[in-house]
Amino acid sequence: MSAPAVDEMRRALAAYAPRILVPTAKHAAVAAVLHETSAGTEVLFIERAHHPLDPWSGHMAFPGGRVDPGDASARHAAERETREEVGLDLARAELLGRLDDVEGAPPGFDSLVVSAFVYHLDARVPPTPNHEVRDVLWVPVGHLLDTTRRVPFYWPREQRETFYPGILVGEPDRHVVWGLTFRFLELFFAAIGGRLGDG
Repeated sequence: MSAPAVDEMRRALAAYAPRILVPTAKHAAVAAVLHETSAGTEVLFIERAHHPLDPWSGHMAFPGGRVDPGDASARHAAERETREEVGLDLARAELLGRLDDVEGAPPGFDSLVVSAFVYHLDARVPPTPNHEVRDVLWVPVGHLLDTTRRVPFYWPREQRETFYPGILVGEPDRHVVWGLTFRFLELFFAAIGGRLGDG
């Protein structure tokens, strides 16, 4: 499968009916932000800053975070968190659609429901990351479908017995998309008629 254009994604996501879960306790939301260039569509990832209290410390992720009591909706939380973390105002972006909700949490933490929303930016504004973000990467969508970029990711890093499927999007051992964000990529490509890992 070649990387689809934004027009194709727009049509597919408009027709897609995501699975919505009712959060019983904790709820978070993330934003998958796309931008179309002359070379193809790119998607924004953040590398989370290292923090001992952050269960996703150092992970590659979409911008996002917990849904606060003051948020009008999960979508509002995704937009607020993206504005806070990388300085992008998604209120001016096009909402292409929503992916299936996912339930999960790192070992030792309470489970939560995570919602994901897909946006398209007409103009790519330089991100301004805050203290929660170590790095910001715009990655060609085609790279996510390149099977030569599939790598095993070991977690916890000090153990070498258990690994998860990952996608190398930058520096080896540092910029690897895995876990929850990998799952959302699987859902994204399924929603637009493909499968992650197809060449």
